[in-house]
Amino acid sequence: MASLPLLRLSLNPSPQALKKPYVSSPLLAVRLSRPLRSTVRVPRPRPQLPASKTICMSYQPVPATERLISSVAYFLPFFNGLQYGRYLFAKYPDLGLLFQPIFPLLSFYRSIPYAGFVAFFALYLGVVRNPNLSRYVRFNSMQAVVLDVLLVLPLLFQRIFNPSKGLGFKLVVMGYNGLFVFIVACFLYSLGFCILGRTPYLPFVADAADRQL
Repeated sequence: MASLPLLRLSLNPSPQALKKPYVSSPLLAVRLSRPLRSTVRVPRPRPQLPASKTICMSYQPVPATERLISSVAYFLPFFNGLQYGRYLFAKYPDLGLLFQPIFPLLSFYRSIPYAGFVAFFALYLGVVRNPNLSRYVRFNSMQAVVLDVLLVLPLLFQRIFNPSKGLGFKLVVMGYNGLFVFIVACFLYSLGFCILGRTPYLPFVADAADRQL
């Protein structure tokens, strides 16, 4: 019967014992004081990208007739610009051997009276101002016309000042030689691009030709 009071004491704890926390271990108390974090990862929604569009580009080659007309147009400034190579031909006679294949065509061109004026107006009025032709042909023809017009300016300069000796004559010779090299380079460049069906853009000439179309 003596154990009954002890049993009552254990079943009825004191108010001081109820105020104490249930966890007595300090390490366990620190662990329980931290909030529990969920280890389950929620996948974030990915932004939907717009569907890519496939662009199909078709290349249409330039017809052979347009290549031929464009190539022939550049013979006009080339034939008229050969006269600027007189000093180079006199200094280097072997240089004329490179132009022997075109001598028959050049002789036929110069045998026609006023061939330069006829070819100029035929190219400008018959090709450049012809809306039935493509822009490719008209642009190349206009470049040839602009280049041919620029070749007249050095001749006018020489006839006005007419330097025959001294520094002025040396400047004329240097200008003629440089202009001849420029004309030949433009002709070969334009002819090669026209044969390949591409558009040649000559410096200082392409912008002027494009504004006239």
